[in-house]
Amino acid sequence: MFFGRTPQLPTPEQALKGRSTPEFQVPSRHTVLGNPLVGPYPDGLEIADFGMGCFWGAERKFWQAEGVWTTLVGYQGGYTENPAYEEACSGLTGHTEAVRVVFDPSVVSYEQLLKIFWENHNPTQGFRQGNDVGTQYRSAIYTHTPAQAAAAEASREAYQKVLTGSGHGTITTEILPAEGRPFWPAEPYHQQYLDKNPAGYCGIGGTGVSCPIGVAKAEG
Repeated sequence: MFFGRTPQLPTPEQALKGRSTPEFQVPSRHTVLGNPLVGPYPDGLEIADFGMGCFWGAERKFWQAEGVWTTLVGYQGGYTENPAYEEACSGLTGHTEAVRVVFDPSVVSYEQLLKIFWENHNPTQGFRQGNDVGTQYRSAIYTHTPAQAAAAEASREAYQKVLTGSGHGTITTEILPAEGRPFWPAEPYHQQYLDKNPAGYCGIGGTGVSCPIGVAKAEG
């Protein structure tokens, strides 16, 4: 449906129907952080969901951040229940590859996670990220609270200003509530893929433009 032409999101009617139960079991613990992948999570922790291209490299960026308790990869923002990787890659589920970040807000703020998000991919590319082309690679933030939504919108506006000043185009990142957009965990071999395969494909690269949030500067 999508090969040989510009990728397009399916309508709910076009999307694959999926299944009521997953075809696999998510691993119990994070291979790097050692904590459970799937909730319920300890009190005081918060959840953030990001789509920024291939989820293998994106997940590693977040598990390396201080204050992150666990991470897992999956599919979000589409229509198909319990999708498989091949289905998401077909463009017929409507999902993007996403990373769920469970973090301690007393150690790392949501704004600091947004900084990692913006600076480690190119949010101006629409349905692609570098050489990875397809709706499953679109940039997205799915928010869990009004405060997250406000912070995400403010960060997009601030980053757009510095991107424009550096000659980059318009941010295409979708910012939408996580409510009504379930996060479906990906297959076990995708979880912490770059820990299991250190020389594996990463696909993560930013614009080189620092996001005006927090104190750290973009490298490169």
